[in-house]
Amino acid sequence: MPLIKFDIVEGRSEKEIKIMLDAAHRAMLKAFDVPERDRYQVVNEHKASHLIAEDTGLGIVRTRNIVIVSVVSRPRTEQSKKTFYHELCCELQEHCGIAPSDVMVSITINSDADWSFGHGVAQFLTGEL
Repeated sequence: MPLIKFDIVEGRSEKEIKIMLDAAHRAMLKAFDVPERDRYQVVNEHKASHLIAEDTGLGIVRTRNIVIVSVVSRPRTEQSKKTFYHELCCELQEHCGIAPSDVMVSITINSDADWSFGHGVAQFLTGEL
């Protein structure tokens, strides 16, 4: 945990997607200090006409390489979120050639009662996690 969802324009190869997911996982490990196997990632691919991400007046130029990253997580510090944004952009640029201008992130915080990892049990509440 966290659960990380990626919305991308269709057309990347399986290998490119794997490299992207691995890069994002490394950024998450650095920023949120979670166990190595704490990995939950989902990729949604869209036709180019079905994914629009304008610049909110910031002058950000985006390309077909846009990656919208949605993170659902337990509470994190402001600093750890800033670290994640930075590390994610560095990892994606270095390993995938994705420009930081093509990386958009939103983090949604929830509580321990909002997670079940299986078996119909809230493991954070039972003390299993």
